[in-house]
Amino acid sequence: MPRWKALPEELDPQVREFAGQLRRLVDRSGLSIAALSDRTGYSKTSWERFLNGRLLAPKGAIVALAEVTGTNPIHLTTMWELAERAWSRAEMRHDMTMEAIRISQARAALGESGPNGPAAPSGRGAGLTTALPGGDGPRERPRVPTQPSSGSGRAAGRRSDTPHAGAPSGGPGRGRGRGRAAVFVAGLVGALLVIAAAVLLTDLGGAGDEPGADVAKSPSAAPETSEPALPVGVKCFGPDCTGQDPESMGCGGQFATTASRTTVGTALVEVRYSSTCGAAWARITQATPGDKVRISAGGESGDGLVNADKDAYTPMVAVAAESEAKACATLMTGDEGCTTEQ
Repeated sequence: MPRWKALPEELDPQVREFAGQLRRLVDRSGLSIAALSDRTGYSKTSWERFLNGRLLAPKGAIVALAEVTGTNPIHLTTMWELAERAWSRAEMRHDMTMEAIRISQARAALGESGPNGPAAPSGRGAGLTTALPGGDGPRERPRVPTQPSSGSGRAAGRRSDTPHAGAPSGGPGRGRGRGRAAVFVAGLVGALLVIAAAVLLTDLGGAGDEPGADVAKSPSAAPETSEPALPVGVKCFGPDCTGQDPESMGCGGQFATTASRTTVGTALVEVRYSSTCGAAWARITQATPGDKVRISAGGESGDGLVNADKDAYTPMVAVAAESEAKACATLMTGDEGCTTEQ
């Protein structure tokens, strides 16, 4: 019976319950992780992540598990939907936390980037800063000069570091606040000028076209590419997949089929092919630790080594068609064999 690791403490209770249910189903079936991988089409590494709460299993894996274990898929997918919502909420909370951290760091960096450093509260100038609710430190209140174009406002800004009898009592703190506001406004104006220049250059580029040319050319505005739109979770296509792990790139599971297979000794050797990713890889099961498997196509190749789980798969190689790929195995017994190219 599998020996499960403790689930991560930070898991949402709904996800924790779902992972526990998956473990119970596997325990009742008596299947090893390797056998589960072989029967469902999802790799052993993926199932370890699913069952240890490090990754939420996709719906395709859940349906496959239900078929293998004789479980009602409707009940299991209902639990999966609840877990998927909880997982999405947890990811959203994580993203919001990271965004808040980045904003705090940006504010701190901007506060320390002024020529005279952060303003120290003193006298009436101390009223220009306030603490953030999240404990991010002081931030300038929106009390910048409301009439920056007036002569008196510019003069006050120049004399803010050297007050005299006729100057306001705000002191250096007020001058630095205005200086920072001016830097921010200048940066914003610069960014707007860059955007305006880009738009102007784009318009000038089509000035010589005849009327109606923009309408005629609009379908080719985006760069032409032979790469199709990839489904959610799929991270590569064609040459970009060469040398990559098919499971981590999302090319396995429901996006993969067995193109060809052969038996070498007691081991089953297969060419796994994904038209979605435009790539293939080799898989060996029922093998012995130390057995090797190789995928080759179009001058590219990848190797896999069988471990104690008696199975292995190779990295991917790009292929235009499943018939281009060939899988070969070399066993510890000396037996060798390859799939037949179609």
